[in-house]
Amino acid sequence: MSGERKPLSSYWAPRYWPVWVGMGLLRLICMLPHRAALAVGRLLGRLAHLAGGSRRAVVRRNIELCFPDLTPSERDAMALAHFKALGMMLVEMGLGRWASTAHLQSITTLTGTEHVTDALASGKGVILLSAHFTTLEISGRVLAEAIPPFDAVFRKNRSEFMTELQRSGREVAADTTIEKRDIKKMVRSLRGPRPVWYAPDQSYNRKGSEVIEFFGVPSMHTTATSTLARLGNAAVVPFFPRRLPDSTYELILLPAFENFPSDDPVADTRRYVAILEEQIRKCPEQYFWIHRKFKDLPAGYPNYYADLDALK
Repeated sequence: MSGERKPLSSYWAPRYWPVWVGMGLLRLICMLPHRAALAVGRLLGRLAHLAGGSRRAVVRRNIELCFPDLTPSERDAMALAHFKALGMMLVEMGLGRWASTAHLQSITTLTGTEHVTDALASGKGVILLSAHFTTLEISGRVLAEAIPPFDAVFRKNRSEFMTELQRSGREVAADTTIEKRDIKKMVRSLRGPRPVWYAPDQSYNRKGSEVIEFFGVPSMHTTATSTLARLGNAAVVPFFPRRLPDSTYELILLPAFENFPSDDPVADTRRYVAILEEQIRKCPEQYFWIHRKFKDLPAGYPNYYADLDALK
């Protein structure tokens, strides 16, 4: 997609109609009472689990690699729970776009905002360092009411329309969105100083990435957080959302990393991975296991997704 954006109203060609129908149905679901809406999401997740053989296999492989102590039946149960979380994520994306601020605040507990405001008061930008949990999209609205305006990083979709849907949804909470490879724009925002919402946990095989173990398994990770913190004169505040058993949400902002960045970007990234693993263990089904976390490894490492047929 070029730098010039088109409004959503320009995407009215017939090929976009199924998405618009889906958005209309999602809008109706979001009008239900909160627990009922999430129940519909869980049902959608169950259906996706039944139909998505190849995706189901990826989820099962990731869980198998990261939780080897679980029995096969326990891993299958976690995979099903993950698909339910994905279904609820769809509903929560709609809530993040359309729900009232009062409603979202009533179902959310937010702690640790002082870590952001203190850093900004000292003249530093803030990297809101998060990860791809299924609750990520709903968290921004409540955060936006509690801290100064922030920008959010996004990843381009192959479809311009889907990219614009994602960006416009995030911009209900964030002031602006920044494409994840646009380091210069992130640095400008951080030097503002402003907070920038950043989730660098997905597989990354470009310059500035290293093999770092994730739950003991080799995985490609970008080390860009160190570069951003240094160039942007920014504090790094870990930020994690979690859906609780009663269908409410907990958003936690942890204290800023001390002595960050160091002279070792790999060591810095390991600090992030360690705290990410700790947060995943609190709600393992809510992490984004449908992503091929262990792809793009250099020659000599296993291809962890080469034999998925038995897991479909």
